[in-house]
Amino acid sequence: MDQYQPPQINTGVPSYDYNPQQPVSPVITVKEWMLTTLIMIIPVVNVIMMFVWAFGEGNPTKKNYFKASLIWAAIVLVIYAIIAIIFIAAAASTATSMN
Repeated sequence: MDQYQPPQINTGVPSYDYNPQQPVSPVITVKEWMLTTLIMIIPVVNVIMMFVWAFGEGNPTKKNYFKASLIWAAIVLVIYAIIAIIFIAAAASTATSMN
C-alpha cells in the first residue's frame, strides 16, 4: 500500500530545488572589471568589445551584462533616430512655410 502524502499547499512562493552540482560561473575580479571599464572608455573600441564580450566565449555573467548593454544601446539609438526625424521634419516644414 502507498504511503500517505499530505495535500500540497500553494503558498504562492515558487519553490526552487537546490542542486549542488549546478555549475556556477567564476566571480569577475575587481582587476578584470577595472580593465573592462578602461576599455569601455575608448571610443569605437568599446562598441567592438561589447560585441566580442557579448557573443564570444567567456564568463556568462559578463556575456549577459554586455548583451543587455547592447539592447539598451539599440533602444537609445532608435529613440535618438525618432527624435532626429521629428526635428528634421519640423525644420523642413518650417523652411517650406517661410518660402
